[in-house]
Amino acid sequence: MADIVESVLRNEAQALLSVVDRTSSSLVRAATLINGSTGTLIVSGVGKSGHVGRKIASTFCSLGKRAAFLHAAEASHGDLGIIDNDSIVLVLSNSGETPELSDLLAYCREYSIPIIGITASASSTLGKASEIVVEIGKLEEACVNGLAPTTSTTVALAVGDAIAVGVSHLSGIEPEDFRRFHPGGKLGASLLTVNDIMHSGTSLPMVRPEMPMQEVVVIMSEKGFGTAIVCEGEIPTGIITDGDMRRNVERLWQSCAMDLLLGPPKIVSPNTTVKTALQEMNEGGITCVAVADDNGELVGLLHIHDCLSCGAEA
Repeated sequence: MADIVESVLRNEAQALLSVVDRTSSSLVRAATLINGSTGTLIVSGVGKSGHVGRKIASTFCSLGKRAAFLHAAEASHGDLGIIDNDSIVLVLSNSGETPELSDLLAYCREYSIPIIGITASASSTLGKASEIVVEIGKLEEACVNGLAPTTSTTVALAVGDAIAVGVSHLSGIEPEDFRRFHPGGKLGASLLTVNDIMHSGTSLPMVRPEMPMQEVVVIMSEKGFGTAIVCEGEIPTGIITDGDMRRNVERLWQSCAMDLLLGPPKIVSPNTTVKTALQEMNEGGITCVAVADDNGELVGLLHIHDCLSCGAEA
């Protein structure tokens, strides 16, 4: 059994490498065409190619290109209306002769909708109907009988990924753009910035350096962070925590805020990722950081609990 499963992986890996040179120029042309379009990218296929097409459409959406999957059979029953005048249609069919594609191909021909075909042969019906053909060639399926779509679907999926990543490169997508499309889960949490979850405005426990500790304690209690940020004007100069007060309990009521400071506070930018801020807090053994703008002025407070509650991991 081990030799069987290992051969599947080797077969598919070799197939991927074999199409690199064959498809490189057409992949570049396909990515350029899609990037230049303003309409929705329509991805279509039937059977296993349809399943692969759904994933490819989803990948494009993740990378900021509006895309939708159109089942070729449903296209013949009203769903052709999803295609607009500015659309590009990306069609997957290993044989290039799938009967269900006929109405879709005819529609695109009649209304001059560009087709990008991912298929084994440029001389197939799909290949001939396509403005750009990504010809992956005749591939040996990894199935023990050489019949079930395995190697061919793996290659088609990788080809779709290559086009999608190429489009994202041409469009200049940035991490913050990617985060907009992935707000949930650990992926979304890892891309959150401090600005997204920090406390700001009247919720900040700001105190003056000369403020008596009796007043500082009241503000810390009101704001509920167990922390006070000492500021000279709008510039944070230190942070007082519950632990600082416990360590100075014998002189606490004779002290003012500046007397308890151990040094300048840890400060992060609002654009720092939450993951990075959490890592800095863990490394420094602290539970909160001040957030300052480019002028060094206080704009927020980030507590370690805020990072953990949104699912961030250092």
